Amino acid sequence: MVGDPGIEPGVSRLEGVTVPCHTLRPVAHLFGIAAEREGLITDVSRGRQQENRLKITRLSYIGSPHLQIRLMTMKKPKWVVEKEQSKKAAAAETVWLFGLHAVRDALQNPAREKLRLIVTRNAQDKLAEAIEASGMTPEMVDPRKFPKVLDPQSVHQGAALEVKPLNWGSLQDRAIGGDADLPPRLVLLDRVTDPHNVGAILRSAEVFGAQAVIGTRHHSAPETGALAKTASGALERQPYLRMRNLADTIIELQGMGYIVLGLDGEAEMSIEAAIDGKRDRPIALVLGAEGPGLRQKTKETVDHLVKIDFARGFGSLNVSNAAAVALYAARGNG
Repeated sequence: MVGDPGIEPGVSRLEGVTVPCHTLRPVAHLFGIAAEREGLITDVSRGRQQENRLKITRLSYIGSPHLQIRLMTMKKPKWVVEKEQSKKAAAAETVWLFGLHAVRDALQNPAREKLRLIVTRNAQDKLAEAIEASGMTPEMVDPRKFPKVLDPQSVHQGAALEVKPLNWGSLQDRAIGGDADLPPRLVLLDRVTDPHNVGAILRSAEVFGAQAVIGTRHHSAPETGALAKTASGALERQPYLRMRNLADTIIELQGMGYIVLGLDGEAEMSIEAAIDGKRDRPIALVLGAEGPGLRQKTKETVDHLVKIDFARGFGSLNVSNAAAVALYAARGNG
C-alpha cells in the first residue's frame, strides 16, 4: 500500500497505462484523495506571482470510478522559457576568428576557450610560437581549398580559429578598480551595430586605458571575426560587455559614482567644460549610432549632454573616431 488507501503500486488505469507509485504518492498527499472525489479542480495558486500559478490536469479513473486524482504540473512563464533558451544558445555559441593578428592574440590569451584551428602552411610558420604556446594541434589545409567556415569575403590570411566568446564578468567587476594611477573611464554604446566601428572603438579604448566598452545585448555588434580583426588584438585585452538595458546600466554606474556624459552634436557644453575640476572622478562616455545618435531615453538618463569642439564649421566624425577623441578629451590627471 502506497500513500493513501485505494492506491496500490503499479495500479493500471482504464486505458491500460500503468501509473508508477512514485508519481501517485506526492499527488495523494498534496490533495487528499477523499476531498477530491467530487468536482474538478482547475488551478491552484501558490504565492502572489502569476508565474507561480499551478495548473492541474485530470487523470483517468484509478481503481474505483468514485476516486479521481489530478496531476499537478507547473507551467513555466514565457520569460523563464526565453531565459533558459538564451542560456542554452549562449552555451552553444562559438565564434570564428580570422586573420593573423586576431588569431595570434586569441591563441596567446589563456582566458580564451579555443576549439579548432585551421591554417595554411604559410600561416602556420608565422604563428608557430603562438600555436606551440596554446598547445593546439592545427588542421593543415591547402590555401586553394580553405574550409567554408568563414564568409567568402573574409580576408583570413590563411588562419581561422573557432573559439567561445570571452566572459568578462559583471559590470561591477569592470567598473570598479583597475589602474590605480588613473581614474576609471568607460565607453557605452547606444545601438552601435557595425562590427568594424565597435572593433575600432575597442582598439581606441585599450590605447587610452578605458576599463571596458559596454554595448547592449540586443541591437549591438556581437563578438565576431570581423569585429576581432578590426580590433587588431584589442578584443583579447579590452573588456566588451553587453548589458540588457542601457538606461539601467547608466543608473547603476551613477550609483557607483560615475559622471555619465552623452555625446550629442546639438549639446551646448563641451566635454572639457563638463569635467572641469572633476577629472579625478570616474567618467563614462555614451555614444550613439551614426545618424540616429543617442535615443531619447538615453539623453534623459545621462548626467550631461556634451559635444566635441570642432575648429571649423564642418563638424562630423564617425562613431569610432568620436570615441577616440572623446576618450582623449576625458583623460584623467594621471
